[in-house]
Amino acid sequence: MIVWINGAFSAGKTGAACELIDLIPNSTLYDPGLTGAELRRLLPQKRLAEVTDFQDLPIWRRLVVDTAAALLAELPGVLVVPMTLLRQDYRDEIFGGLASRRIPVRHVLLSTEETILRRRIAEREEYADDPGHSERIRQWAYEHIEPYRAALGWISADAHAIDTSSLTPCETAERIAEALRTGAARECGIVQTPEPRAETVASGVLLFDEQDRVLLVDPTYKPGWEFPGGVVEPGEAPAQAGIREVAEEIGLHLDTVPKLLVVDWEAPKPPAYGGLRFLFDGGRLRGEEAATLLLPGSELRGWRFVTEEEAAGMLPPTRFERLRRALRARERSTVLNLEAGVPVGGP
Repeated sequence: MIVWINGAFSAGKTGAACELIDLIPNSTLYDPGLTGAELRRLLPQKRLAEVTDFQDLPIWRRLVVDTAAALLAELPGVLVVPMTLLRQDYRDEIFGGLASRRIPVRHVLLSTEETILRRRIAEREEYADDPGHSERIRQWAYEHIEPYRAALGWISADAHAIDTSSLTPCETAERIAEALRTGAARECGIVQTPEPRAETVASGVLLFDEQDRVLLVDPTYKPGWEFPGGVVEPGEAPAQAGIREVAEEIGLHLDTVPKLLVVDWEAPKPPAYGGLRFLFDGGRLRGEEAATLLLPGSELRGWRFVTEEEAAGMLPPTRFERLRRALRARERSTVLNLEAGVPVGGP
């Protein structure tokens, strides 16, 4: 389990987290800020200059999920994570990635009156031997008060709030521990689909634009891009599951049954369950059809048409290999149809 402690800069997250690990047996502290600091050392300056915050780096968000999962695999128990998250899409991506690894997250917000928050920021002295650096940190914290206010709507709806205006770090930790014991700090339900209990059967549908680029979608609940599709429900035909998922995810209603391209077996590799995987050819979308694609659900952040070469850098290796095989099967089918004089195309 992860206890994610959110709040404004200088709200007391790290101090409370350090106290909390003394109150929760088998708990470990993980500060994602350390991951961001290392990325500043590892990435080229040209790449770092493209962002103003390391949280804007996709690699940071992926590494936070991977590092947290690795720590829990090495040190089972509770991981306490003090980190400000003010963008809801970043919360979706990180918490969703953790949920896809069967790691529950309890989200706690440390709320502080603004006058007290500003006083704490003014009193911060991060580097006694470098006043200029300390001042830059204070200015950064001041600049993020307004984004924190703007994010309070979704954070308050998502997290268990604790007013720390008059609390010490120890008292704040005790409040968090009590909220965990009583269930007041509930598990985040970021993933809407039920957790599988065994190997699953899943159907994906490949859709193409007029340049034969393939459509990929960006799930909020796991890292990496994916094909439209999902788990086949009990008693449901795999092709019909693909049709249903495409309608639910991107608002597109296929009027013909898609053609089967690939049947694959994905071996279970904990924490993933694996199982049977189908890929279908949903056909080519005309420009006006592609313009009507929607994201009506809460499980997808975005979509885009990509070439095979672009997909290689976006899909995990297993998914890309499945896509590559499907594209070759589609090409062979097209050639056979042309030789037989059968019209080709899509819905």
